[in-house]
Amino acid sequence: MGKKDKAAHVSETPATQLLRSHRVEFSEHPYDYVEHGGTEHSAASLGLDEHMVVKTLVMQDQDAKPLVVLMHGDCKVSTKNLARQIGAKSVEPCKPDVANRHSGYLVGGTSPFGTRKAMPVFIEESILQLPRIAINGGRRGFLVQLSPQVCVDLLNARPVHCALAE
Repeated sequence: MGKKDKAAHVSETPATQLLRSHRVEFSEHPYDYVEHGGTEHSAASLGLDEHMVVKTLVMQDQDAKPLVVLMHGDCKVSTKNLARQIGAKSVEPCKPDVANRHSGYLVGGTSPFGTRKAMPVFIEESILQLPRIAINGGRRGFLVQLSPQVCVDLLNARPVHCALAE
């Protein structure tokens, strides 16, 4: 019996460990990862609306201070709007190796939960209107579904309005 239970369970990640330690209710959704497939691929693989799949983006301000932006899968970040709202001169995506170093995850498998370095987290405000979101669980090819409010409660995510339609 124990063997069968294990098959459905994805190996622990720092993200799932953090969620479990805070008794957060979430479901696990593994899928076949495709390089550069992004949220379009993960949403299609899992039969989800890409708008409810949230990407975790590691960015930096003009002083190279890292920050995390949570954005709808079918939207882009207006770095100009984001910078203005957070009081930065500019914001830009980190290079993949820098993002990996800050988060402790590989790009494509970055979760906002259980990052190596504590970073401020900003969440597109309209994400908080959704009943549930699918967000990376800390490994490529692995999303977790949970309430978007968890991002505010656990990560102290600050709502911002910086979405641009893709």
